[in-house]
Amino acid sequence: MKSIPASIRRALAAALFGAVVLAGFGPAGAQVADPSANVRSAVDAWLKGRYKVDEVRRTPIANIWEVRLGTDVIYVDEKGQFGFIEGNLVDLRSNRNLTRERVDELLTIDFKALPFDLAIKQVIGNGKRVFAVFEDPNCGYCKRMRKDMVGLKDATIYTFVIPILSPDSEVKAKKALCAEDKARAWSELMLSGKIPNNPGTCETPIVKTRELAQKLGVSATPTTFFSSGRRLQGYVPAAQFEKMLEDNSRS
Repeated sequence: MKSIPASIRRALAAALFGAVVLAGFGPAGAQVADPSANVRSAVDAWLKGRYKVDEVRRTPIANIWEVRLGTDVIYVDEKGQFGFIEGNLVDLRSNRNLTRERVDELLTIDFKALPFDLAIKQVIGNGKRVFAVFEDPNCGYCKRMRKDMVGLKDATIYTFVIPILSPDSEVKAKKALCAEDKARAWSELMLSGKIPNNPGTCETPIVKTRELAQKLGVSATPTTFFSSGRRLQGYVPAAQFEKMLEDNSRS
């Protein structure tokens, strides 16, 4: 189930002033035996088949329900009359962003189930902190992240190559994957722009890594998965990445 594109979410929110009236599906004041069914019916009617409602569940707020559409969540009142499309649900006492926590949970994967044989493996030090990253050879932020990785200690990096950004991304990717030392070739390509000197005609796992990316909902690079299963989309500064790696590498 694909998530709702940000452009569509913004358009819906703008058109309906951020607090969307779901046209009063479900009679006002009516006693509903199963509120979750009423909420689901209201949202289904509003969406008109554009997206599928995957789950409806209660929130900590009385009479407010969470509706999950893939990895997106919206909030709807128990009568199915009002919904909030944009914004986060925050616990003010603990300063917890409940929406962010829920989305992080939905984006979490079973890390051990990744097909590591498709990836380029690089071990630094004792390699005890393990993570996987999806990269494109023409991705600027991937290159920036690679420079930061030079300073990492005791880590194992699994790189899944997905050439998706430029016409020559696949050419560069294949040359790196056809090199005798794939890890070195990929590092040199990302750090200094050195393209391996080979025809790039060997058999590569690119088709399978693209399929894997699609299955996991990876549509941009870099996308990182820590051993906890948590996902990081995009680039963060080195110190922040180090903290995330450490926090998500604990048993």
